[in-house]
Amino acid sequence: MQSGFERNLQFQMQAMKLPAPVTQYRFHPTRRWAFDFAWPDRLLYLEVEGGIFKRGAGRHTRGKGFELDCLKYCEACILGWRGLRVTTDHVRNGLALRLVERALKGESHERLRQVSVHT
Repeated sequence: MQSGFERNLQFQMQAMKLPAPVTQYRFHPTRRWAFDFAWPDRLLYLEVEGGIFKRGAGRHTRGKGFELDCLKYCEACILGWRGLRVTTDHVRNGLALRLVERALKGESHERLRQVSVHT
């Protein structure tokens, strides 16, 4: 089930005519883990991390929840996925959309190396 912020981000991506992601995509062959958004053909995922500023901490920032998320992201990496983790503020202020656009364009590591050499 999508959160309001996930629906908001999906609307933003549609408005920008970005390739449509699969929502709640189950990526692991044996675990029930799912990504909020995935582009399986690109092995790219995006997770909207909610509840991080919640008093008493949200599921993603409490000890056990954080630990389980770490395992999920490690397993995704081992399977060849690359991912974006954004906050609800990133969705609200447009940063999440800009990151998705860059990731879908496939900004190369070579370009990043060129930028870092010249700074």
